[in-house]
Amino acid sequence: MRKVWVIGGAAVALGMGFVMLLVVGVYLVAGNLVNGVASGSRGLAKGAVPAAYKSLVQKWGNLCPALSPALLAAQLYQESGWNPTVVSPADARGIAQFIPSTWATHGIDGNGDGKRDIWDPDDAIPSAASYDCELAKYVKDVPGNVSDNMLAAYNAGAYRVIRAGGIPAISETQNYVKRIRSLEKSFAAPVSRIDPSRQAAGAIAFAQSRLGTPYLWGGNGTAEQGGRFDCSGLTKAAYEKVGIDLPRVANDQYNAGPHPSRDQLLPGDLVFFSDDLTDSRAIRHVGIYVGGGYMIDAPRTGAVIRFDPIDTPDYFGATRVTEDGAKALPTRV
Repeated sequence: MRKVWVIGGAAVALGMGFVMLLVVGVYLVAGNLVNGVASGSRGLAKGAVPAAYKSLVQKWGNLCPALSPALLAAQLYQESGWNPTVVSPADARGIAQFIPSTWATHGIDGNGDGKRDIWDPDDAIPSAASYDCELAKYVKDVPGNVSDNMLAAYNAGAYRVIRAGGIPAISETQNYVKRIRSLEKSFAAPVSRIDPSRQAAGAIAFAQSRLGTPYLWGGNGTAEQGGRFDCSGLTKAAYEKVGIDLPRVANDQYNAGPHPSRDQLLPGDLVFFSDDLTDSRAIRHVGIYVGGGYMIDAPRTGAVIRFDPIDTPDYFGATRVTEDGAKALPTRV
């Protein structure tokens, strides 16, 4: 539920014509930015990595040229969703999801306390980076992108990558590489303009059609719920209407694409709010940006879907939703 920082007649002040101009405007802006390709960097997007792990990911993500902080972050998020206690059905353990036998040969004492602890992120994150870079050396002469081959080796083993002459024809491995490279864009600090979403106008139109609908905690807009939504239920439904399947909760929706800065916002971007501006996992509210400093959102119990300003003390950041970014999100997170 979002704290109400500014309450007023926003819904009255903003007319339907205003929204329609913004919806059209997203395509005009898109034309101006058509050549602006999102660029990765060796920095991290604001709050994308939980504060407890940011310095580790930044440091160890620069261990070798085949790795970057954003790529390491995407891999860890794919593996565990930043959960240092998770155990997979295959007995992969901790934040980096090491199998005990692999840990025995490749785990390192990252924090220098004399122990190699598979459950300790201070050891597991450096170990994941070290293992990645070791695999990159094994596959450096294999045709193709060395980072892609490194990730494939992490999933399927270096021997299979070498034998296949690149990413092997194993659907699990191919999807693993594709998901992480897509997620990488969500963790990287963009260094240039980000391409507009072609589905943005449709998502706004859906949200606009629900203005005035009462809020419902956990609401997904079903007939049984009277067509009511909560904040992330509304954003999920809006993008589902244009063919993009987002996760159900706001803090996972944050990873569905790259993160434009405040001055790069375009209509259709998702905007997020949190009491902890250093950790995307603490996000508790989301809306759909419509331009002019306003969003459409489902704010709280007792309110209706409406226009609200985004420039409040709890503004966290934004995501430009992409199809590949949404598809890459691990369903278990």
